[in-house]
Amino acid sequence: MAYCDRCERYFNGISALRQHEQNSPNHHICDDCDIDFASWRGLKEHYVQSRVHDYCQRCDSHFSDTRELESHYESDHYYCIKCRRFFQNALGLHEHYRHNLNSHLNSSLHRPKDVLCPGKGCGLAFVSRSALVLHLESGKCTSGADRQTINRLVRQYDTTNIITNPARLLTGGAGVRILVCDTQITYRAGPASWNGSEYECYLCHNGYRSLSALNQHLASPRHQEKTYVCPLNTCHTPFTTLSGLCQHIESERCGVSRFKVVQTTMDDLMGKMRRLTAN
Repeated sequence: MAYCDRCERYFNGISALRQHEQNSPNHHICDDCDIDFASWRGLKEHYVQSRVHDYCQRCDSHFSDTRELESHYESDHYYCIKCRRFFQNALGLHEHYRHNLNSHLNSSLHRPKDVLCPGKGCGLAFVSRSALVLHLESGKCTSGADRQTINRLVRQYDTTNIITNPARLLTGGAGVRILVCDTQITYRAGPASWNGSEYECYLCHNGYRSLSALNQHLASPRHQEKTYVCPLNTCHTPFTTLSGLCQHIESERCGVSRFKVVQTTMDDLMGKMRRLTAN
């Protein structure tokens, strides 16, 4: 007699048990690995995660090797083989290729580091404006500039809200307008942030192995106001930092960089930044 533990049934022999396992909805067997799963979902996850199987879950099809599977992905799906990512349609895949090509062409492999840091005694050079602004925002420049320095500069210059969100402005006395980012909130965590297994951010609940790592997270722009905004009215993507906005403009993702007012605004802002940090 053979016995099925899962179904609590006896069978006349092993062959009857095997036939039961093949036909029963309670058994989902991987014949290659000789593993019996309780559900189809469990078997499918096994196919997807196991290195033994070259399986397309979108088509529920098996292939002889990885090369054949990836060839199927490229011919039948919208798939980037280099990034191992699927896309919903041809446009999504095309935009992915275009963005990656632009990022590669804008890297130091193809572009000279000709954007000089104007910080006194610095002398570092960068491949783009966004990289320079990120350097200044980090507080590592010898000029002493940091994120608040950059935010104050933008507050003084962008009075018509080309790149700042007017909803993030406060009105002071005598009609003075103050950017919320200029009154930056400083968060600091203590030992009470330990939840028994990790140091937990009380704002986003992410966990960190050390208190210093948590405080580094809290000092980042992550939880600051998104005072910067893409000026294109069909985009309006918000950003917490000027460097983030610069990266967005340079990526040409929404085409805002083609507009002269944006080019002029960024050119003038960089000019004022040079005077600010060169003193």
